[in-house]
Amino acid sequence: MAALLALFVVAFAMVFGNSAADPDMLQDICVADLAAGVKVNGFVCKNEANATAEDFFTTALAKPGLTNNTFGSLVTAANVLKVPGLNTLGVSLARIDYAPGGINPPHTHPRATEIVYVLEGELDVGFITTANKLISKTIKKGEVFVFPKGLVHFQKNNGKVPAAVIAGFNSQLQGTANIALTLFAATPPVPDNVLTKTFQVGTKEVEKIKSRLAPKA
Repeated sequence: MAALLALFVVAFAMVFGNSAADPDMLQDICVADLAAGVKVNGFVCKNEANATAEDFFTTALAKPGLTNNTFGSLVTAANVLKVPGLNTLGVSLARIDYAPGGINPPHTHPRATEIVYVLEGELDVGFITTANKLISKTIKKGEVFVFPKGLVHFQKNNGKVPAAVIAGFNSQLQGTANIALTLFAATPPVPDNVLTKTFQVGTKEVEKIKSRLAPKA
């Protein structure tokens, strides 16, 4: 199992590293200075002389995440915000854990294609094309599935035991737009008349959904 995961990571780096979605780097390293006041497309580099191994390291994905939340899943990122050495490298990882019945609900990544490797359990996954075609499959331990950049996709654990995947992205910061939260929990809120017309439901139904998706106090 460890060998398969290592092979997945190496293959991911080779493929995505040669076709990164982010701009190409112009120096050996550019460790992100997350505290810098200067704003650019990405992050400015800190002095290379101050770079350390810790800038390229994280243990964030080593342990399962807590899934006792509304959706029964948790995404733990290993992106440039957690690993500053990823700045300008055009790659990142995440670990996604799912409780039995948990879902990573329909969402998109505007800046990256995603590839997942199943660590444990079994998942029903899929994405929807711009022609409204659903491409879906059940995947299990040791298997891989790809979600094309920008397309709405999901993962659902329909099993009776927890599941987990490692996800790879060809961006240092892929961005995530959760469809339900984007529409029903935005700040300021999307007007009710936009949602009622879009979904062909009444105001009471819209308000009910908003209340269920509102951040917990």
